[in-house]
Amino acid sequence: MQLAEEERDIRRRSLNPMALEGLPAKLRVAVLNYVEYGDRWVASRIAGLTVDEFTELLRKLGVAICP
Repeated sequence: MQLAEEERDIRRRSLNPMALEGLPAKLRVAVLNYVEYGDRWVASRIAGLTVDEFTELLRKLGVAICP
């Protein structure tokens, strides 16, 4: 439980709100879902992207990718 909370905190701190604002609503919701829950598969489905495409989006935004 504590590890999940620490990972969430890391993802929250790495998120750049300014970069997030420039995204379409669907992608913004997907990124926020990933930041909260850490599930790239679910977030990629929300975004309508493959997991690899979504992971690349996270990298471009500078969001920490926790295993």
